[in-house]
Amino acid sequence: MYDILVRAHSGWRWIVLILVLTAIFKAFQGRGAGKEFTAGDKKIALFAMVAFHIQFLVGLILYFLSPMVTFAEGFMKSTELRFYTMEHSVLMILAMVFITMGYSKSKKQTEDKAKFSKIAIFYTIALILVLAAIPWPFRIASAGWF
Repeated sequence: MYDILVRAHSGWRWIVLILVLTAIFKAFQGRGAGKEFTAGDKKIALFAMVAFHIQFLVGLILYFLSPMVTFAEGFMKSTELRFYTMEHSVLMILAMVFITMGYSKSKKQTEDKAKFSKIAIFYTIALILVLAAIPWPFRIASAGWF
């Protein structure tokens, strides 16, 4: 069960990244060109947020199952244990908050440019946090591309 969840969590990140990047790209493009905020723009932002929340739920389950998450004495001295126990989880929670806030704030706006701006700003901040928190193979020895 653990291995399946790890693979799902690792593979699903690519879907999340593609959706978040698409939402950001469309938001900056729409804001810059003064386009109308369409139902398609809203759906991309919503799908990115939902995909991220699904990713978060799988990650939350893994947090309690993973042998890489521990609060044993001295875990902060181990780069790998510290990463999975603290850094990854805290940064991903912050990223989820930013994506959720961005989507929520964009819904409350009345002007199209403001809707695009909220998504562009909040989703970009979330993306930066996500990219910093992903266990890339060049950062964490036990991590893989999938």
